[in-house]
Amino acid sequence: METVREILQKNGFLFKKKFGQNFITDGNLLAAVAADAGVDGGTALEIGAGAGTLTRALAARAERVVAYEIDEKLRPVLAQTLKNCPNVQLVFGDFLRVDLAELEKTLPPYTVAANLPYYITTPLVMKFIEGAKKAKALVIMVQSDVAERFCARENTPAYGAVTAAIARRARAEIVRQVPRRLFYPVPNVDSTVVKLTFEEDRIPVKDADMYKKTVRAAFLSRRKTLENNLMSAFSLPRERAKAVLEAADVPEHARGATLSPAHLARLADVLTDTLT
Repeated sequence: METVREILQKNGFLFKKKFGQNFITDGNLLAAVAADAGVDGGTALEIGAGAGTLTRALAARAERVVAYEIDEKLRPVLAQTLKNCPNVQLVFGDFLRVDLAELEKTLPPYTVAANLPYYITTPLVMKFIEGAKKAKALVIMVQSDVAERFCARENTPAYGAVTAAIARRARAEIVRQVPRRLFYPVPNVDSTVVKLTFEEDRIPVKDADMYKKTVRAAFLSRRKTLENNLMSAFSLPRERAKAVLEAADVPEHARGATLSPAHLARLADVLTDTLT
């Protein structure tokens, strides 16, 4: 049986830096990530099929796999690597351009599994965090520093707007570390598998859009106090900003990065009551 490297070489495939293409070839890792996804008997949505190695591992467990791939040049490669996977539906296109609401009309509850390049990671995660209705979890392989940001706690350097945005809808946990040598070609950084599990009403808020604006305001400038950031983001006079923070039990001179996602939700609710 031909290896993935041999199939790629036979088809004259050239890796494209703009797509961040680093494929997983280690069978044990692929099986482990598919197990992490927990898609047994269910539906998996894969973003970035690549050479089809993770796709195959998911297909061995899931009832159905819908796999997106942006690079048309991988069509002959995937035709070969997925030829014995009748439960895989392969779609060529840029997933960031996909209307998620329309796609979900064709899917039962599903789990996202992906080996993500750096440039697409945060936009893709936010696409699901902000718009998904049927996603059960995202099990994604990302750069290790990105995984740390997704799972960070308040008042730490890695904690930021994306952390708080994820926390409102999903529980983030690091599942496994992946050394760079397990990829082909070998990237310059190590990776981490992180799992974001959606939980209904995990951090309830009165207005999801206001929570989003509050988080953005909190991290508008990390060095500035939350009071100053609220004044800038919501055009509030200082005394009104002080009153909002007091009503939300935010200490005087606090900075946004010191507030947990739950505390940011409380602040968002006060802003909802105050500004609407």
